[in-house]
Parts: sequence; C-alpha cells; structure tokens
Amino acid sequence: MAQAVEEWYKQMPIITRSYLTAAVITTVGCSLDIISPYNLYLNPTLVVKQYQYWRLVTNFLYFRKMDLDFMFHMFFLARYCKLLEENSFRGKTADFLYMLLFGASALTGIVLIGGMIPYFSASFAKIIFLSNSLTFMMVYVWSKQNPYIHMSFLGLFTFTAAYLPWVLLGFSVLVGASAWVDLLGMIAGHAYYFLAEVYPRMTNRRPLKTPSFLKALFADEPVVVARPENVRFAAAPFDEIHHDGL
Repeated sequence: MAQAVEEWYKQMPIITRSYLTAAVITTVGCSLDIISPYNLYLNPTLVVKQYQYWRLVTNFLYFRKMDLDFMFHMFFLARYCKLLEENSFRGKTADFLYMLLFGASALTGIVLIGGMIPYFSASFAKIIFLSNSLTFMMVYVWSKQNPYIHMSFLGLFTFTAAYLPWVLLGFSVLVGASAWVDLLGMIAGHAYYFLAEVYPRMTNRRPLKTPSFLKALFADEPVVVARPENVRFAAAPFDEIHHDGL
C-alpha cells in the first residue's frame, strides 16, 4: 500500500506535486499548532504596511481544518490539477504555472476590490483564505475543456462535465459551506478560459501570453506520439496501379 502511494505521488507532474505537497504540509502544520494560521491569512493592511508579502502566497496553501471538506478539496486538487497538467498543458509546464498565477492574482484582486464595495464588503472581509477558490478554478477550467465527459456524483445521478462546477456548488450549499468561495473560483476560471481559449479564436490575439522568464524556468517537453514499429504497407493491387496509370 505504501509503495503504491509513493509511486502515485512520484508520477504526479511537477506543479501538481509541488502544490499538493505545500498544501498538505501547511494544513497539517496548522492542525498540529506548528504553524499559526494567523501568519498565513490574506490581510492587505499587513501586506502593504508591514511588508508581509508571503501572505499573498500562503493564503492559497491552507485548507482550514482536516475534515471531510479538506479531503474533498485535496481530491479535487490531486485529480483536476493533475489532469490539466498532464493533458491540456502537456509539455507546457510554464503555461500551466502561468494559469495558476493568473488565477491567484484574479482571486486576490476580486477580494480586495469587493472589500471596498458597500453592501458586499462584509462578505468579502470573511474570505481570508483562497485555497478552496483556486482549487475550484481548476475544476471549472477542466470542465470547460472537457464538457462532454460523463460523470457520476456519489452514484446518485449522472451528468456531463460541463455541469460539474454547478453540481459541486450545490453540494457546498447543502453541507453549509460558503457559496462565495466556489463562486469566486468559477469567476476566475471563466475569466481565464475566456481570455485563453475564446477571445483568441474571436480576434486571433492572445492576451494571456506566458512571460519568457517563466518559459525559461521549464524546458518544454516534446509531446511524443507513439508509432508502431516494423509497419509494412501492402503493395497496391495491379488493377489500381493500372487504373491510376490511365
């Protein structure tokens, strides 16, 4: 069993493995009181006035208590982050990292701007960790890129992947979780999908072009297509050769 888990972990692509490891270590460390969540949460005042810039990153690593909700989000992170990196972003590690950076920046911006809007500021002030939202963003992007895959929710009913974010949103509401967190992930995911997939097809322009310094960090892996060995093609029948020669 331990060997199987180790093999599964080693087979994860680098970004997925790194993010999952950091999230688990951070959440477990907080559960054991080794790390204080008060040093991790997003606080614009502390970031700007006391230069605690690490909060812009650490608020994406802490997934609250180690309960059923934590297990669900770890499953979503391990599954859909891995699926995106291995399929849609295969051989494009820098582009995948840029997607996560865009999502993190968009989510942070939404929370900061929302906190300044009357009647909404109180709701946004309660959102101090964006880890769940970033995970939900990846689920949303995957569902938009694979809309026709058939799925089942806890064996109760089936649906296509295009409705996966809405099914999970409904489940969050049923279990009493905040719908705002999932909605933020959907907004950030839709913004990325539109700018990366839809807008370029409409205008032939790509506003989300991965910076060269990120591409320099990762050597793009060529996508190799398997080719059968010792393939021989049969000679064309004499009738076809004779017909072509006419």
